[in-house]
Amino acid sequence: MAAQPFHDRDGWIWMNGEFVQHRDANVHVLTHAMHYASAVFEGERSYDGVIFRSTDHSKRLHNSARVLGFEIPYSVEELDRAKRELVAKQGTADCYVRNIAWRGSETMGVNAHDARINVAIATWPWPDYFPNRMQGIRLGIAPWRRPAPDTAPCNSKAAGLYMICTLSRHAALDSGFDDALMMDWRGQVAEGTGANIFFVRDGVLHTPTPDCFLNGLTRQTVIEQAKQRGLEVVERAIWPNELATFSECFLTGSAAEITPVREIAGLKYKPGDLTERAIADYSAYTRRKNTAA
Repeated sequence: MAAQPFHDRDGWIWMNGEFVQHRDANVHVLTHAMHYASAVFEGERSYDGVIFRSTDHSKRLHNSARVLGFEIPYSVEELDRAKRELVAKQGTADCYVRNIAWRGSETMGVNAHDARINVAIATWPWPDYFPNRMQGIRLGIAPWRRPAPDTAPCNSKAAGLYMICTLSRHAALDSGFDDALMMDWRGQVAEGTGANIFFVRDGVLHTPTPDCFLNGLTRQTVIEQAKQRGLEVVERAIWPNELATFSECFLTGSAAEITPVREIAGLKYKPGDLTERAIADYSAYTRRKNTAA
């Protein structure tokens, strides 16, 4: 049976300051964001009714909007409150939380100065981003590269930046992989299509420097936890010819959480002690009631 489509579900969506029925949360076909990708978003998770790093996500949403040249008409505090109320109203203590801000349908054309800024928040159950993720996923090599920071707003979680992610994910799935490893414009290792990446060699964590992709909040948490355990974490340029020298690999992200990788384009990895420790530490941390901010 096909999965239930996202437009046809019970429940509520917070939209422009009000709770509306899920099926009624619609926009016009001439919405600027639909034509010109003038939208920013956040993906979050609620654990036991508490949204992990909610305030950090709200702050990043504001920053992403400013990078795209608009201001979100709700404060960080108002967004945090709306998310909490929506999770409670939906009755799903463990869920994914999607925030999006976009330019509306008041104008059409590249110039969007007169378009209204809209904001919506939705939640839904999303147990695992990758089916059977604990077995380790397989990555192909993406046909598209992360652009240089002077060619795209790389420090914004902008909807338009995910077009090449969708194309790369589709190419990976069509080739029998679960996801794709993206390089950047220089040919260096960047990230997955929707998650940051870590490697392990001789007990040391290695991860690409986030200079043309987002420094994910889950990524930051994993680095903080690793350092608290006394592990060495090296953020640096990683080249494809190094991939064969690593013993472990995993992805991090709000949706992916921590997902072991068992293969990258024929190179094999085995989830080991550091990957298992990172998963255990992150799971314990996200279940704490004091991680909402």
